[in-house]
Amino acid sequence: MKKIKVLHLITDLGKGGAERFLIDLCKQMLTRRDVKFKIAVLYDNNLYKSDTEALPIEILNYSTFEILRVNKCEKFTELLDSFRPDIIHAHRFLGEFITSYDLRGCVSYVCHGHDNMIQFRPLTWSDLFKKQRLLHVFEKGYLIFRKYLTYKTHFISNSPHTDSFYKKVLPLFTKTSVNMIPYGFDYEKFYNPEPKKLPKESEELIIINIGSFQTKKNQVFILEIAKELLTLKVKFRIHLLGDGENKKLVEEKVQQYGLQKNVFLHGNVDNVEDWLKWSHIYIHTAVYEPFGLVFLEAMASGLPCIALDGKGNKILVENGRNGFLIKEQDATLFVNKIVFFIQNESTYSEMSEYSKTYSSAYSIESRTNELIDFYKIIIDGRQT
Repeated sequence: MKKIKVLHLITDLGKGGAERFLIDLCKQMLTRRDVKFKIAVLYDNNLYKSDTEALPIEILNYSTFEILRVNKCEKFTELLDSFRPDIIHAHRFLGEFITSYDLRGCVSYVCHGHDNMIQFRPLTWSDLFKKQRLLHVFEKGYLIFRKYLTYKTHFISNSPHTDSFYKKVLPLFTKTSVNMIPYGFDYEKFYNPEPKKLPKESEELIIINIGSFQTKKNQVFILEIAKELLTLKVKFRIHLLGDGENKKLVEEKVQQYGLQKNVFLHGNVDNVEDWLKWSHIYIHTAVYEPFGLVFLEAMASGLPCIALDGKGNKILVENGRNGFLIKEQDATLFVNKIVFFIQNESTYSEMSEYSKTYSSAYSIESRTNELIDFYKIIIDGRQT
């Protein structure tokens, strides 16, 4: 049996859903006899070292693109020459962009839309005065003329929301090449076989949120929820896991609001699955969420989710069955759902068990099979 050789390209292995999905996917690919793969990272940043010890990772040391020079990446070219991939699967925009540095007719190209890449968005009148947006337009045009017009690229979307986005913004001749394949995850790692129980009246309700501290993740709003829980005299703790540019702002707000005994920031942690199993409710306040891998991890741990509608995450949250999806950024609406769980323990238990069942459909094993079948269809299509 001839193995399919796949080269995965990604910016780095920092904390994020795309990175976690790629790592779980590649760990699963290690068990397959019909696939051989390598991961190429543009920058040397790996926050998953214990999870990637067995994975073949190459560091490309990417140099930023410049208009007035010939842009090359010697390590990328050397990797193509030595590995000779059948498929180049790009994750994140820079992974897709670097494929244009050395294009080969014997390779099938896949671009994975883990979110709505801003570089592909149409230019608006207000963008004419924004240097960064003008650069994005140039990058999109460069890819179209350098790559897409000559080398067919297959796009993967991870939710109906991202699927609609790519079909809307990509050139007409590429739109039939957009395919939706939702995320998968390591279900067994996060699965909690123990029935989840709410705390006793004298104990604290443990609420958890996981995500990078970016503006779109909106952790500041969680503090508004915490303030209202205090006014209702609910005993609780909220644990925020993650790091990022807005972490200091959130820390300052915790002090300002007097929430030091209720809200705790722990930074990036390695044992996310343990934190989820210790908690009772998962809360997510991102204003934009293209999919939401963390929802599945929380559900597998038995946590119902209370989330703001971030567009892509609505595929995962079934109102009243595995959580609640809230349309409006209103702290009272979130607090009402938390109080609902406290007052309806049997409903909480039912939703907890259903969450485990629901998330099992997204196992990385089934998603790996789907993706490898997709690779085979692409390669077969080239050979006919």
